[in-house]
This record gives sequence, structure tokens and C-alpha cells, in this order.
Amino acid sequence: MAELIPRQVLFGNPERLSPRVSPDGTRLAWIAPHDEVLNVWVAPADAGAGVDWAAARVITDDTDRGIRMFAWAHDGRHLLYLQDTGGDENWRLHDVDIATMERRDLTPFDGVQARIIAMERKFPTEVLVGLNRDNPELHDVYRLDLVTGELVKEVQNPGFIGWVADPQLAVRATVAPKPDGSLVVMVRDTPDADWRPLLTVPADDALTSDMVAFSEDGGSLLAVSSVGANTGRLVRIDVATGAEQVLASDPDADVSDVRIQPDTREPQIVTLLKDRSEYIVLDPSVAGDLAAIRTLHPGDPMFVGADDADATWLVGFTNDAGAVPFFAYDRASRTGRFLFEHQPALSRYELAAMEPFSFTARDGLTVHGYLTFPPAAGRAGLPAVLNVHGGPWARDTWGFDPEAQWLANRGYLCVQVNYRGSTGYGKAFVNAGDREWGGRMQDDLTDAVAFVTGQGLADPARVAIYGGSYGGYAALAGAAFTPGLFCCAVDIVGPSNLKTLIETIPPYWAPMISQFHRRVGDPAKDAGFLWSRSPLSRVSDIRIPLLIAQGANDPRVKQAESEQIVAALEEAGIDHEYLLFPDEGHGFAKPENRLAFYAAAERFLARHLGGRAED
Repeated sequence: MAELIPRQVLFGNPERLSPRVSPDGTRLAWIAPHDEVLNVWVAPADAGAGVDWAAARVITDDTDRGIRMFAWAHDGRHLLYLQDTGGDENWRLHDVDIATMERRDLTPFDGVQARIIAMERKFPTEVLVGLNRDNPELHDVYRLDLVTGELVKEVQNPGFIGWVADPQLAVRATVAPKPDGSLVVMVRDTPDADWRPLLTVPADDALTSDMVAFSEDGGSLLAVSSVGANTGRLVRIDVATGAEQVLASDPDADVSDVRIQPDTREPQIVTLLKDRSEYIVLDPSVAGDLAAIRTLHPGDPMFVGADDADATWLVGFTNDAGAVPFFAYDRASRTGRFLFEHQPALSRYELAAMEPFSFTARDGLTVHGYLTFPPAAGRAGLPAVLNVHGGPWARDTWGFDPEAQWLANRGYLCVQVNYRGSTGYGKAFVNAGDREWGGRMQDDLTDAVAFVTGQGLADPARVAIYGGSYGGYAALAGAAFTPGLFCCAVDIVGPSNLKTLIETIPPYWAPMISQFHRRVGDPAKDAGFLWSRSPLSRVSDIRIPLLIAQGANDPRVKQAESEQIVAALEEAGIDHEYLLFPDEGHGFAKPENRLAFYAAAERFLARHLGGRAED
């Protein structure tokens, strides 16, 4: 049996993360702990000499939740970052002046969420920021002057979602949601012109279509669209005529990422997420770059940034059985310089491979997922944990997954399933999950258990269900709807009552409420249906122990979602544990809270599955 990997290594702070090169290429910024709290660091960098790690200095001063989202302004002087309070997701935009170390809260408004919409090299001291100051449901667009700190409202939001600016830093594209769940891509020819429709996206295509970027001349819009096809294709839409040109497509997978040349604004490399990432090169001039990058590491490359000259690319590699490494790739010499791994301590331990698998669901649909086996523990009759991803409109992917490694290291087969409703496999697959929360989506999870037990991989008497957000809902549903299938369940910030979940969504999700009504149910029309699909309605059927964890400030799945099922479990005398974190939101950002949760979950799983636990 492999040596136990300490929880601190898997779930504590990373050593370094998220490298970002400065616009002029002379400095590297990254996230790393300072006094055990994640902050932003900066060090001098040079294409020839590399990064001067000895000269690194911390430039932010967060002492609480840690910083996870930051970016260089194009002036190379200001570094921007977002931070909320206690997980409430009311992000404030802050900056640091690298020259003077002056720090500012640029959006000092209580109960308001800030979003960075766009920055452009041609306007290095300006940032377009979205703020829901006037209406909590809608983000207006403000222009921020980084020299003075002044915010000026530029676009009043009449009910749109999402904004795309052109290379002149003018907002010229957005999306109008419709009551039937469809979307209309709206454009305007100048910043003063009226909005007009460019493309109607039917409701069936809403989750597999999105805007990407304007061309350099502003005359066309790149988008991912499944309109007229099953999968999301990269298309170019002429803004004047609406004529559409397909640039990249795949019959089995949606386009998941596009690398765009910063000067010409032309797409260069398209990423498709299948069992692993696959790449389509659209610009022959970067074919050699991608080939050279692929020689740096056997994992799948991720393009995480570049300087303004596009001379230095920062590349990370997804890596299922090791830490995530990052490289600075020099395009002139076509060579890469290793920067760091996110958690080098992992190299001391034996990690497990993440193996793609698929099975046929009971109605004939092919469902994909990943299996992670315990190292050196055999592949038969194992205790198993069905680890259900959140969203549900997301998916599990190949690469380093700390939970998969944790579960495998403790002796469990980790089963991850991209059940119907998961994204990336085209609109037919994602739409197959409509109104199937607790129905066929749950059946896919049940069928996955039947597959791994039927193949002899897992012990049918020792299977747990575990997940966060939608995965937490699925864990509760598994306990309530199939009480004989699992021996225990772990729910992290999962909804227990679909009616109350939808009625209490964050206000800035309200413009998309038609998607919830279409894909989950409408509380005004479907109250009985939603109740029948709510684990709270079937608490009396639960026969297995549960561990429930909740953040008190969660704006998406309110504390009441956990409180109401905990109360019902107590009344019914059902074995359960409840962990409430008063300073967390939708997930656990603070390492002390993460470690406390995983310690409790590890003890819980070991007690009911017979696996290993760290002292």
C-alpha cells in the first residue's frame, strides 16, 4: 500500500500558483503563501536569465481568505485583484501600484459585485468594470481610470448578460436572455449606436454557445456556437451581415478554449476537451510552437498567459499523477524554461493515474468518466467513492485532482462520471439533463455504480456517494432515492429542496432564471414536481449515515438548504454529522477550513468504508 499523503500536501496552500508575465515581459507575478495566506508575489524576469527568485517580494497584504484572481494592467505598473468577504461573492476590485506599493480598493461599495470586463494594450491605464450598484440583478459597465481611480458609468444595462468589448475598448456585444430560455446576441456598430440583434441562439443551444472576441477591425465576432449543429463550433460572424463561417469543429466535443493572436486577433489554437485535451491549429505559424511545447512535458498544455509582444508564452500542463508544472516558453528560440510546480511536495509520494472509461446507461446513452485506482492495492472488490462533480453544467476532466488522489491514496476506487447534463459533449447530451435532476441524471450515477460493481472493480456493499454543490445534491438524492445502493453519503453545500434553491438564487443570476425554469423546473408552475425531486421530500427513506458541510455565507446554496435537511434528519433520528463554517461561502477557501473538512470526511469514510485515515 502506498504511503499516506498528508492532507496538508493535498489540500493546504500550494507552494506557487497562477504565473502571470508582465506586459513588457520583465517581471513575473504569481500566487503564493505569505504568513500562511495566499498573496501575490512579483520577481524580475528575463528571457535569457530567467526569474530572479531571490529578488521576489510580496506585493499584496491579504490576511484572511487569500487572493485567487489577479491580472496585470497593460501599463505594467498596476496589478489588479478581486476579493470578497467571507465567501459572499461580492467581489471588490483592488490594485497595487508596483512602483509605490500604494494599495487601493477601487470599488468600495457594500453588497456590490465587481467584474473585470476588458483591458486593452492601446488603453493601458483604463479598465472596463461591471458593477451591479444600481440594480443587484444587472451589471452596468464603468470605465475605470487607473491613474485617478475615477469610475464613470459608460453603459446602462437594460437587461443584458455578459459584455464583449472591441479592440478600441468599446462595449459592442452582449446577450439578451428571453423568457423561453433562448438568447439573442446583440451588437452595435459604434459606442453611441442602438443595440441590434445579430444571432438568435435557441434555448437548446444556450449552454453550448458563447461569445469569444471581436476581430482587430471590429468587423466580425468570434463565437462558439452549436446553432445548426450538435457541438459548439468556433465560428466567425460578420457584424454587418450576420454571415457565419465555421473555423473549427468536432463531431463529438465542444470547443473549450481558443488562443487568439493579440495583434491580429485571429484564432490560432483551438482546444477540445475529450478524454484528454486535443488541439486544432488554425494558424500555421504556431504549429511549430505547439510541437515544441508538447516536448516539454507529457501532460496536456494549457495556455495561461503571454507578454504584450507575444514573445513569451506561459504554459501549464495538466498532469494526472503529479503536480501541475508551469513553463515560460520563448517563441524566438522555441525553448521552454521550467518555472515551478504548484505543489512540489507531491513528488515524494506515489500518485495514481486517472483512467478514462465509459459505459452505456440504461436508456442507451454513452456516458464517460474517469476511474482512479489505489496504487498497489489491486483492481477488484475495492471500496469505492462516487465523486460527483458540481454544476451540473460543467464536467470532470483529466488532470491532477486532489480529491481523486486523496481517495485513491486512502484505499478507495474514485469514480467520476460526466452524467447527462454535463457540458463539453454537445447540446444533445447536455439537454438530455433537462428536468432530470433526481431523475435520469441520477440514474446515470446509479448505472455507473452498477458498471464498476458489475465489472468486479468495486465491492457493492462498500460504495459511498460524495460531492459538492450539484454533487452535494446528488449525494443527498442518492441517500434518499436509492437508499440501498450506498453505504454513506457526503454532501458539501448541496441543495436539499429544489424549490427553495431556485427561489433564493443570487440576484445577479436572475436574468438567467429562464434557464433554471427550463432545465430544473419553475417553482410557480412545477412546485409538486420540484418537491418530488428534492431529497428533503424523502428524508424518511434514508437509511445511511450522512456528513453535511455548509458555508454560512454561501450566496448560491443558502445555509437554509443544509439546515432544513439537518433538522429533518434529527427529527427522524438518522445518523448524521453537520459542519457549518461561519466564514465560508460556496466551498472552502481558507486552508484551515479545508483541512478541517477533509479530516472529518476522511474519518467518516474510513468508519463506513474501511479505508485508511491520517492520524
